[in-house]
Amino acid sequence: MNIGILLFNEVEVLDFAGPFEVLSLAEKDKKKLFKVKTIAQTKDPIQARNGLTIIPDFSFDDRPQFDIVIIPGGYGAEEIEINNATTIEWIKTRYDQVQIMASICTGALLLAKAGLLSGRKATTHWMDTERLQTEFPDVKVHTGVKFVDEGKIITSGGISAGINMSFHLIERLYGADISQHTAKRMEYDLMP
Repeated sequence: MNIGILLFNEVEVLDFAGPFEVLSLAEKDKKKLFKVKTIAQTKDPIQARNGLTIIPDFSFDDRPQFDIVIIPGGYGAEEIEINNATTIEWIKTRYDQVQIMASICTGALLLAKAGLLSGRKATTHWMDTERLQTEFPDVKVHTGVKFVDEGKIITSGGISAGINMSFHLIERLYGADISQHTAKRMEYDLMP
């Protein structure tokens, strides 16, 4: 399966790097289950939170095909990209072309802005649940959970919760054994 992780300036590093690592390591019979790539509006270098520079694999203009798209959060999502009509339109368009769209942290605000969380249950970083509920009152905001799976849309809480969501995604698609094997390989303790 092809996975695209959206990047933008001021993206939270663990929001994209955690799922990238988890999903890149998942395998069955020594064959990788996911091909994970990054995508941004352009191929210009991205300045993530705290100064990490990343070069995206694809730009929007490349029009790569993904089975799953992951929308991370951070300051760049909640204060910059939420006002970027090009990014919001890209998210809307991609939703119709993917099997699953997932968010980490305040990436949920971008999904909500794109109209994809209307009438659905969702979560985000605990510091932003009130904002999500206030700005998008038709979203059924859940607190105190690592992630919410609504079928085609999965939202996760803040930062490290994206790792939990990634293991859930592996389990949902390929079973608990593969998810647990991947966690063991990473020396990550899965919560029951």
